[in-house]
Amino acid sequence: MSDINVPADVPDELIETYLDNMYAATAGTGLMNLFACDQKIEHLNDDFYDGGKTIPRSSNDPGHLFEIGARAHADGTIGVLAGQCGLIAQYARDYPEIPYLVKLNSKSHLVKTAQRDPISQALWDMDDVMSLVHNGINVVGIGYTVYIGSEFEHEMLTEAAHFIRQAHELGMISVVWMYPRGQAVTDEKDPQLISGAAGVASCIGADFAKVNYPRAFEGMTQPESLQIAVEAAGRTGIICSGGGTLPPRDFLQRLHDQMAISGCRGAATGRNIHQKTTEEAVRMTAACHAIICEGASVDEAMAIYEGN
Repeated sequence: MSDINVPADVPDELIETYLDNMYAATAGTGLMNLFACDQKIEHLNDDFYDGGKTIPRSSNDPGHLFEIGARAHADGTIGVLAGQCGLIAQYARDYPEIPYLVKLNSKSHLVKTAQRDPISQALWDMDDVMSLVHNGINVVGIGYTVYIGSEFEHEMLTEAAHFIRQAHELGMISVVWMYPRGQAVTDEKDPQLISGAAGVASCIGADFAKVNYPRAFEGMTQPESLQIAVEAAGRTGIICSGGGTLPPRDFLQRLHDQMAISGCRGAATGRNIHQKTTEEAVRMTAACHAIICEGASVDEAMAIYEGN
């Protein structure tokens, strides 16, 4: 952790607080295994119930997310649990020790881009975040989604920049979700556009930026193309979206490539963890931690997931 950059807008007297929060968020490694639990708004119930086809019924209960987070935290294999302020407030008295990242904005997926360019503005502010902290909840940072390319990007960028500044002034870390989206965006996975979004995250001062896995540049592989975004982000650590549900080995192989080839500083995983029984989900969190924070091979991570 000695090589962690401390932004200049963190007050001198809170540098240790900032480093403590970074330590908690990254399991002491500077590399983030983020458990994304913000999808109850973003995807409504699509990710949590499918009539019993592939998703366990237990996943329908939001408490499932916090049970996974608490078990994984006890095992030292989770960085942060990222969720909306209200969701965290509902459960955090039962699980105050989990490192939390409070997501300040969210929107559903019902209004499509063809109807209106996406906009997701703040539902809470830093006073709401601090109310959790004052009640003993282990909040280590804040998160915010920006849709680059939307006609409303200025409003979201302004809010995100202000929240990042305020978080740093309190010794907290910040993570932005940077998604190209809107009628001006013809390809949301364009690698040049993903790299541009990564650079924007750096310009607004974010500590980490979650991006989607881009398609490949011509003449490059997909992980090599993601490396361009990693470079474009500078000191802002790129964490790649976990995406849709994949078979475990395929998911872990993709994660390994993102870390070993792209040079990501972590990953943000939701469905590939929580669409499982609690036991399987905790083992998958441990497998992700092994690849992200310990440099494990795919075979070693699969052995962890399979309980071997």
